[in-house]
Amino acid sequence: MKELTLLRGAPGSGKSTFAKTLGGLHIEADMFFIKDGEYKFDYTKIKDAHNDCKRKVHKAMHPSLFRRLFYNTVVVSNTFTQEWEMRFYEIIARKYGYIVFHVVVENRHGGVNEHGVPDNKLEIMRGRFEIKL
Repeated sequence: MKELTLLRGAPGSGKSTFAKTLGGLHIEADMFFIKDGEYKFDYTKIKDAHNDCKRKVHKAMHPSLFRRLFYNTVVVSNTFTQEWEMRFYEIIARKYGYIVFHVVVENRHGGVNEHGVPDNKLEIMRGRFEIKL
């Protein structure tokens, strides 16, 4: 079975940490900002970061012998505060026969926002968070 897991939550909730426990290929937009082993966020490049994430996921799912053997499990951990932000991943996953799981990661453990997102931005993200139960 091929699986795509979309991990959603506010910065500091533990999405990246949890993603590493799931196995498979882990991709997130924040990886775009890692240069020489150091996280260097540039808000003017956020669209580029998300496009890079989408490209990597599409490449990992696109059928080939190598990918069929190694990328049956793909995990994407981004904030995904709104439904439309996940749509590309859902469409591409279904196109290539992946089942899609959505997991909301909550910060009930007092996790730290390692990327320095300001509190006012965190509140905006929390306020627009859409969820279907």
